[in-house]
Amino acid sequence: MKYKKLGRTGMTVSRLCLGTGNWGISDEPYGNWATTNEREAFKIMDAALDAGVNFFDCANVYGNHGAGTTGTSEEIIGKWFRLGGGRREKVILGTKVGREMYNNDYDGPNRPEGLSLYKIRRHAEGSLQRLQTDHIELYQMHNVDRSVNWDELWEAFEGLVRSGKVYYVGASKFAGWELMKAQEAARRRNFMGLACEQHRYDMLRRAAELEAFPCCIDQGIGVTLYSPLQRGLLGYDILEPNRPLSYEATADLEKYRPQLTEYAKLCHDLGESVANVTLAWELHHPAVTAPVIGPATLQDFEEMLRAVEIELTDDVLAEIDRIFPPPQSLFYDERPDDVRPISWN
Repeated sequence: MKYKKLGRTGMTVSRLCLGTGNWGISDEPYGNWATTNEREAFKIMDAALDAGVNFFDCANVYGNHGAGTTGTSEEIIGKWFRLGGGRREKVILGTKVGREMYNNDYDGPNRPEGLSLYKIRRHAEGSLQRLQTDHIELYQMHNVDRSVNWDELWEAFEGLVRSGKVYYVGASKFAGWELMKAQEAARRRNFMGLACEQHRYDMLRRAAELEAFPCCIDQGIGVTLYSPLQRGLLGYDILEPNRPLSYEATADLEKYRPQLTEYAKLCHDLGESVANVTLAWELHHPAVTAPVIGPATLQDFEEMLRAVEIELTDDVLAEIDRIFPPPQSLFYDERPDDVRPISWN
């Protein structure tokens, strides 16, 4: 496994982050809901530690969404921690807050998606109980809530950090200007601010290259990528299909069929799987710390480990740009590709 600092923090994490959003059981395989049972999840997490993956991603809402419940993924991780053997000590754990907890009726009118000091601290305690731990290394806002002022949000997170229940604070789905607002508000409070942004970025969604990623590099914010294979679409070998696609990916398959066909041919020429080339391409961007992979089985996980070893040449990167063109900047005639980190490793 390879490693990188999370932004400008001193904390080192694996270049692949283990996503746990599909821990649980559902009657809707390959859809939006959980598909990996507890026993298989335990195997994957054990294999992750053996492979050197020390970075896990979760959220309080992950689990059996199809059954109308939430929190299952955190509960499974908590049970795995309780098996001992240094499992908890070896894991840098991220979880999230802000979305609606379907089965938490005690939230009353505060149940809908949103952020507040009340909800952040209340739900942090719930996550700690389900995870059977006394701290969370990375606590992230699951979505932006523009209706709440930053003094309230930072008051909530500062208290958790000062108490030792949370180490670092992160965001998800923030635009560049929203990240800057958060950082400036934190500076006014002499607080370290955001350590990480979890973003949607892949060959078909490259808008982050224009603002969000340059902002993260400038501000020292690490980046993790959710759904890095676009719900399986960018891990699907259209020339040699050997597994079903998710509902969402199936809907986009015909729309992108010409590009996906060219891309699959390129991956075949490289002798690599489509999924691993996609992950390797994402890892190549200097802003990216780690894609959040979501293997459904132990075999899926083991196959994805190859991605960190793939080095894409300039010719291959240029060909990928031809197949999946980068976004056009609003301010430059050409792609502003001169933004590079100075001292990150």
